[in-house]
Amino acid sequence: MSSEEDERFMRAALRLAEGAGAAGEVPVGAIFVRNGRIIGQGANAREATGDPTAHAEIAALREACRAAGSWRLEGATLYVTLEPCPMCAGALVMARAEKVVFAAADPKAGACGSLYNLCTDPRLNHELLVARGVLAEESAKLLADWFAHRRA
Repeated sequence: MSSEEDERFMRAALRLAEGAGAAGEVPVGAIFVRNGRIIGQGANAREATGDPTAHAEIAALREACRAAGSWRLEGATLYVTLEPCPMCAGALVMARAEKVVFAAADPKAGACGSLYNLCTDPRLNHELLVARGVLAEESAKLLADWFAHRRA
């Protein structure tokens, strides 16, 4: 995909993140794309659901699998506003996704290069392509502003 398409899909993920933040969730949004079409989307919902696995990536993954009619997401790309954690990166590997594109790095829990490298670990059964930094400043600002507001 072109950088223009990457930015378009990441902007859609940022809109989902903004909605999550407005609902009191950590503002993270995720979009799964295959063949230029959105097949799944999600936003953080841990507070609303009381479910520690209710990350944006997991919600988008579940919706994408339903749309694909399979747990295998070959040829699909995940766009997410924050670098996936170990749980989400592991789920991407298990789903055989092709690529993950993330905006802001997560030095405390990132599993796509910051803290761990689960998506590109050759010891696992599948490796994903990883692209970093698409609209990183916008995503980082959204997160920083949300946390500053919560602490105030």
